[in-house]
Amino acid sequence: MYSLLPALVSSIFLGYGVFVACTQGFTRIGTSFFVLCITSAIWQGTWAVLFQVHDPQFAMFLVKLGYLLILFLPTSLYHFLTEISLKENERRLVYLSYGVAGILALALLGSDYFVNGYYTYFFGRYPKAGLLHPLHVLQTVIVVNRGLYITFRQQQNATGNRRVRLRMCIGAVLTYFFAAVDYLCNYGIEFYPPGVIFLAISLGIFTIAIVRYDLLNPLAIAATVAHEMRTPLLSIRNQARGMARDLPLLLHGYELAVKAGLCEPSIRPGTIKFLSTIGGTITHEVDRANNALDMMLASLKMDKIDTSTFTFHSVQACVAESIERYTFEPGERAQVSIGELRDFQFYGSQTLLTMVLFNLIKNALYAIKAAGKGEIEISTVLAPTVNTLRFTDTGTGVSQDALPKVFDPFFTTKKSGGSGIGLAFCQRVMTSFGGSIRCESAPGKFTTFSLEFPVLQNKSGDAAALKFDQTSTVNTLPPTQ
Repeated sequence: MYSLLPALVSSIFLGYGVFVACTQGFTRIGTSFFVLCITSAIWQGTWAVLFQVHDPQFAMFLVKLGYLLILFLPTSLYHFLTEISLKENERRLVYLSYGVAGILALALLGSDYFVNGYYTYFFGRYPKAGLLHPLHVLQTVIVVNRGLYITFRQQQNATGNRRVRLRMCIGAVLTYFFAAVDYLCNYGIEFYPPGVIFLAISLGIFTIAIVRYDLLNPLAIAATVAHEMRTPLLSIRNQARGMARDLPLLLHGYELAVKAGLCEPSIRPGTIKFLSTIGGTITHEVDRANNALDMMLASLKMDKIDTSTFTFHSVQACVAESIERYTFEPGERAQVSIGELRDFQFYGSQTLLTMVLFNLIKNALYAIKAAGKGEIEISTVLAPTVNTLRFTDTGTGVSQDALPKVFDPFFTTKKSGGSGIGLAFCQRVMTSFGGSIRCESAPGKFTTFSLEFPVLQNKSGDAAALKFDQTSTVNTLPPTQ
């Protein structure tokens, strides 16, 4: 009877942990939540068995097994709050806390200083605290409170659903933390440990946050962060434009004052040149950041794209706009050339195709820089049923192992750690246009992306008469030998 509740909660935690891992994948947030679920499941499952056994040796084995997982529970809570708060600089403290738990685990397994046998209560056996047990209680208080603190600070500056998600996490972890009342049983106070009830309530709060507010969805979190970055970037851009307009005038006045002997030349000529262009440089970098955010947000919302806004556009015009708007670094524009670019119409979004080309340009320039050589050529090939926009670079190329995975979400070949959403975004855009995208590559020689558009059957622009399959999929060709 007394084992029923912990057994039930254990099975729910176990099932939920596996479900989240299968549906959300092992992202940083998903992994931390999975660890929390599994440790909770084994802890409660072990206690459910412990309450029923009568063999002393087996009971002692279960005591140490259960507490082995309990040692890591506070850190797993801290770990989860760190990831959900996007506090990367906090991870070193998380790893340190795991290390402390590991040291306590050695004391648990190798001596009786952490758990000194067990009590026999009316509901069954329960671990008896040893001399080192207060260290674990102290660690629990420190790391959980630290996790709650950083999450509370994050929610103060958050907006919309992100604030709701963080607040629900705080509520869930606080509820989970109340399960620490069970520690009293470790010190000889006899009552049926109510911690399992707090765990069940906590899991319910987590469930609402995950199902209703996409708590563990890294794309939803990224979209929220991207939106929140818009305001400071806009402010920086406006201030930079003001600097670009007014700073050269001030510097010119300074130079006139120096020539007239009104002040000493305290600014070096090189610094004057740098300051005269800094406003434009900052504006340039902010525009690059905004382009990246545009692509990220469009990618995250592709499952909700409104195709009713699609209309007819010129591929040639999109290519020209992309090259004009892309924020090239010095010398990069000369690496892009236009081959035979015969124009054709496509039905879709000019903005989305421009973002696709932004992504291909960015990737190609990265490959050229990594290879120390290469150039980009953009051209078109027209055919009776399919019109193709070809995008070729002669940089590093893609390996045969990586080529079949280049369109997979979160897969990246960049050593600097790309997001892995760029080409997945390109694939989804082309699919929404009723087309497809293919990749050919020879390592060290070239990479070609072929963007294939269905030939429009009605040149008059009657969208209702268009016939194409919007379930087109991505095809990846093997490298050319």
